[in-house]
Amino acid sequence: MAPKYRMLDPAFVHTLAACEATKHGRTKELVKAVKRKLHQVVAAYGDGPPPYEDWLACLRAASTDQIKPVCTRILAAHASTRERLSELDGFYATLLDGVSAPNSVLDLACGLNPMTRPWMPLPTATSYTALDVDTAAVRFLNLAFQALGYAGTADIADLAFAPPVLRADLVLLLKAVPCLEQLDKTAGRRLLETIQANCVLVSYPVASLGGRRKGMADFYDRHFQALVAGLPWRVERFTFYSELVFRLHPE
Repeated sequence: MAPKYRMLDPAFVHTLAACEATKHGRTKELVKAVKRKLHQVVAAYGDGPPPYEDWLACLRAASTDQIKPVCTRILAAHASTRERLSELDGFYATLLDGVSAPNSVLDLACGLNPMTRPWMPLPTATSYTALDVDTAAVRFLNLAFQALGYAGTADIADLAFAPPVLRADLVLLLKAVPCLEQLDKTAGRRLLETIQANCVLVSYPVASLGGRRKGMADFYDRHFQALVAGLPWRVERFTFYSELVFRLHPE
């Protein structure tokens, strides 16, 4: 396994390899296919090995008015959260307007998104659970929650192949569905069939990693409508410059 993938949950990688083995008979082709999938869902979004220890030191030393600037620097290290930075001040305020205050939040395939917690209009004591397959990121997030003083925990979860019970007042599934569906085309639908929540935020990018915006919003709008067809969710649509967001409530 290449060094940049060694932080991934071994069980997840083994499951992915087993799935790809049904399509590729030769070892060389199988290894290439697995690496391609891992690049698409993990490596393409980062700028190299994250300096977790440096980030933790900065968080622990930050005064109250320095917390958001430090978190901004951390969020800028991942393409998905970097795209959201310019709109972060109003992002959660808009999406949670009119939503009953949640006692629990579940952030799925979270990446570094839990570092947007200081922008969420929620009490410090609100329970926040973050799930990802990146073991190094999970360790960092657990220590980061402690440094920030939030009631948060992070854990390993394979949402593509073996999702756990997903239950919370508010569930975040931000720009994760396209990645999960690179691994298993049924993953997005399966999650929306099983999530139990008062509110779910599902989002999609409107531009490629290279910045091209050609038709992506319309494509993902149609894709999402097909994804939730027949499911018991009431859907609201929000458009941001960098993101298309759907707010779901149970019918």
